[in-house]
Amino acid sequence: MAEDVQKHSVHTLVFRSLKRTHDMFVSDHAKPIALDEESHKTKMAVKLRAEYGAILHMPVLKEGRDKDHTSDPYSQGYSDPGLNSEYLITGTHPYPSGPGIALSADTLMHKMPSEGGVHALALALPASQARQDASRTAASVGEIHRHAGMPERSMPQHSLSLLEGGGTKTTTMVPRKAPTMPKPQWHPPWKLYRVISGHLGWVRSIAVEPGNQWFVTGSADRTIKIWDLASGKLKLSLTGHISTVRGVAVSTRSPYLFSCGEDKQVKCWDLEYNKVIRHYHGHLSAVYDLDLHPTIDVLVTCSRDSTARVWDIRTKANVHTLAGHTNTVATVKCQNAEPQIITGSHDTTIRLWDLIAGKTRATLTNHKKSVRAVVLHPRQYTFASGSPDNLKQWKFPDGNFIQNLSGHNAIINTLAVNSDGVLVSGADNGTIHMWDWRTGYNFQRIHAAVQPGSLDSESGIFACTFDHSESRLITAEADKTIKVYKEDDTATEETHPVNWKPEIIKRKRF
Repeated sequence: MAEDVQKHSVHTLVFRSLKRTHDMFVSDHAKPIALDEESHKTKMAVKLRAEYGAILHMPVLKEGRDKDHTSDPYSQGYSDPGLNSEYLITGTHPYPSGPGIALSADTLMHKMPSEGGVHALALALPASQARQDASRTAASVGEIHRHAGMPERSMPQHSLSLLEGGGTKTTTMVPRKAPTMPKPQWHPPWKLYRVISGHLGWVRSIAVEPGNQWFVTGSADRTIKIWDLASGKLKLSLTGHISTVRGVAVSTRSPYLFSCGEDKQVKCWDLEYNKVIRHYHGHLSAVYDLDLHPTIDVLVTCSRDSTARVWDIRTKANVHTLAGHTNTVATVKCQNAEPQIITGSHDTTIRLWDLIAGKTRATLTNHKKSVRAVVLHPRQYTFASGSPDNLKQWKFPDGNFIQNLSGHNAIINTLAVNSDGVLVSGADNGTIHMWDWRTGYNFQRIHAAVQPGSLDSESGIFACTFDHSESRLITAEADKTIKVYKEDDTATEETHPVNWKPEIIKRKRF
């Protein structure tokens, strides 16, 4: 016979439930259980490799490398043999004041010192610079950060004032200046000057030769055409690609023309014989863009296979395969200062690459949509990127964000900028926007009519560039034409005033 179930009062049952609940969650409120150091290091090493493996071992300065790696408790579980070799980044000053700055291999790249290095440097500074009043015996941390080229936006204003006062919290805070928007510079409007037709397909790419006598275009009709810049007449047609020609570039160091296309081919044309003399094999999918390094015999191409490749022009060797993007790499640009290669991708990121190491120096993730265009300023140490969400300006060498240029709400295919600070953005819907580089003011919008016989939807701008005199803007369009724009010589500040509204405050970051 089954035993009778013992009955308890409600008070007893509630008490038992409370006790069981307390026993279950007591570890959350009591003293935490000591961690096993070995397993914790292993866990963190695995996590670092899984989530940050692509950017974990970016190039670092030689003097800061040893200290950073010895002080990191999690770097012992995962090391890279490439870091053992001595490596030093050289380039130019991070923020040159003008085009007259000479570049040399002896000029070191400025990097931000660590906190320990800051205090060590503070004690080493001369007393005349360090001692400004009786209460301060060494240079302040804020001064050292500024001398090292650190942008002030990386430190809050109130914390900066505390550091300048020697670190005491009784120091009065410095009031922040009200943000002001500088008045944009006046630029004359641009007008359509010439329409050149001759291609049988979309014109996808443009390049102007160094002598400014002719320019070259690549098209979806699989041909490359060379045009006289002054008259707009066809000089030569080159055939050899079996698919759309997506990129062309003319060398400043040799009589070579380089082209790439959706047929995965990268070709080197000898313009003295007008024939292909080299092929660069390696890309696994369509090649979307290429660029030549200004001082080294190196060619960089980018592709739909999510990589950019660095080629030795003469030996055809694949020097580096720049892997890290997770989608099509749509644009690539080279410069002689560090970082030397900049790529924009459909994975919404921009990467700054170190050409010596073949590794990423910085990954810029501010864009929310694909980046199809990047342009470098010819005089300043800055660049711009174009995406359907915004145009953004950045500062080298670390890719510090400067400002947004908003209003061109379309797929941005191409960007161009001249020395006068005129930034041009061309979009898939046929619109061209002209911007003042310094303030981001949009001073002109152009939507040229399509060629007679073409649909209105065939008005996309695929490429644009200024000639070397910067007096003409050449665009490659979807209506199979090439359009040339010039500044309006009759325009003045009175006839075309700047429609500027100072009450709209845009905070520019430095």
